[in-house]
Amino acid sequence: MQPDTVKLTIRLPRQDVEFAKAYARAHGLTVTEVIDRYLRQMRELEHATLSPELDFITGLVPDDVDGVEEFRQHQREKHG
Repeated sequence: MQPDTVKLTIRLPRQDVEFAKAYARAHGLTVTEVIDRYLRQMRELEHATLSPELDFITGLVPDDVDGVEEFRQHQREKHG
């Protein structure tokens, strides 16, 4: 089943429109397909979760620790 579609008119700088057309042509797509794919990627990023590695280390620094000050102190100790 085809998704419900609507027509949208937008105004963009000429150079952006020319780029979008050239990009689409070079990749065998329509400009609509290029925009649709980009929007789908944006939607996926909105719902993306952290990588397992980043998720693992998130929250390891206690709330009562000033991370910026700890880093500055580390820099002072390291570099004198």
